[in-house]
Amino acid sequence: MRLNSKLPNTGESIFAIMTAKAKKYNAINLSQGFPDFNCSSELIDLVHKYSKMGLNQYAPFKGVPELRNEIALKTETLYGRNIDPETEINVTAGATQALFTAITAFIENGDEVIIFEPAYDSYSPSIILNGGIPIGIPLTEPDFKIDWDAVKKKINKHTKMIIINSPHNPTGSLIDEEDIKELVSITEKHNILILSDEVYEHIVFDNKMHFSLGGIEELRPNVITVSSFGKTFHTTGWKIGYCIANPMLMEEFRKVHQFNVFTVNTPIQYAYAEYLKDSSHYLGLSSFYQAKRDYFIERIKVSKFKFKPAAGTYFQLLDYSEISNKNDMDFSLELAENYGIAVIPLTPFYTGINVRKYIRICFAKTEKVLEEAANKLCAVN
Repeated sequence: MRLNSKLPNTGESIFAIMTAKAKKYNAINLSQGFPDFNCSSELIDLVHKYSKMGLNQYAPFKGVPELRNEIALKTETLYGRNIDPETEINVTAGATQALFTAITAFIENGDEVIIFEPAYDSYSPSIILNGGIPIGIPLTEPDFKIDWDAVKKKINKHTKMIIINSPHNPTGSLIDEEDIKELVSITEKHNILILSDEVYEHIVFDNKMHFSLGGIEELRPNVITVSSFGKTFHTTGWKIGYCIANPMLMEEFRKVHQFNVFTVNTPIQYAYAEYLKDSSHYLGLSSFYQAKRDYFIERIKVSKFKFKPAAGTYFQLLDYSEISNKNDMDFSLELAENYGIAVIPLTPFYTGINVRKYIRICFAKTEKVLEEAANKLCAVN
């Protein structure tokens, strides 16, 4: 049988590769983005409660009404956006499925999609699988901001979508009011779709603000927002997120969703619905993770790595340009093998060649692990 790969240049995920290296060398794993501590016991008890009640069969493909109602209330409270849980919200099997479904619903052969690099590694393959063309635009250093002049030069009759990720993985940067003004201007002129990846919406530091694009009235007709319960409640393995869009866009999203996964875990949906009623479960997340960020960076100040504290997410970039001339993949492998610490190189977050000397670490770890990791990083020379 003759097979033509739809992703001929795509291999094993860098997260799987570096996790395997961590196991091989018995290294501290700061690579894959998940906590090493458990979620709330209250939340676990709620899942058990609803499972014991017999709510273990298929949920509605839109998501259980109780959860969609709580999402609508939360969105209105935080972002001033009044949404209809019946026509504008869909619960998904994690944020990545929501992103893939949105791209599949709207991107056709030859459509161009602007992404900002380094970009989360699922964007480009999802675009390519649907016949689209990813257009990578580098974020500008040192703050990893969007170069809007570069964006305007890239927009043409084939441009269908722009993907915004804020707080941004892997750089930890945020969009601000000036970015929103630029987006409003672009959408008014070109009527481009905006796919807004906001999975780290509750992890923003130093009293900064998260701007949810769906809450911007001028952008609302064009925006598809994606969020994640896994990132918010330390439950990445449960793989539940959600998508918000106006009824016209949501109708198309659901056409794909129903033939993709159709529905997602029923008792967990009911558990999240009840857990969301207490806003402290997510409003305290920024201070929780800022304490971890500060704990970690305080301990690597004496290292040879350079860094600017992340403004959001639970990732921190480290510049190793004063330590090594190796490319980021080779340097990351060296850290795992020789220093016992696994990190993520940024090259897989680019569509083209990356010459920048950065690695990404995840600080969603216990203080004991962060201290041990910091000691190892301080020994790198």
